[in-house]
Amino acid sequence: QVDLVESGGGLVQAGGSLRLSCTTSGRPSAEHAIAWFRQTPEKRREFVAAVSKTGTFKNHANAVKGRFAISVAGNTIYLQMDSLKPEDSAVYYCAESQFQTPTRDWTDYPYWGQGTQVTVSS
Repeated sequence: QVDLVESGGGLVQAGGSLRLSCTTSGRPSAEHAIAWFRQTPEKRREFVAAVSKTGTFKNHANAVKGRFAISVAGNTIYLQMDSLKPEDSAVYYCAESQFQTPTRDWTDYPYWGQGTQVTVSS
């Protein structure tokens, strides 16, 4: 069984910063990629960023490039979010891939956390 636990969400003003954390457990021999996705009631699930377990390969969505940064330290994956905008408001999920190479397709990720709410006020 794979467990992913997110933390770090909250309410912040536009222009502010938050750091999300995702701690993984349950697959000690796996070196699969981890990604962050986000979802709002109005939009479908959206790719945010992904990283290989070694941290070598990273992939960021165009909408967050230059503002968000994904990183990995052991079994914890971080998403540093700076210059936040109201349109960044969503539930953020971390997910573990079935592959080592990070991808943008949510169907490549069979394991998901419970999500953490990020709200950016204008």
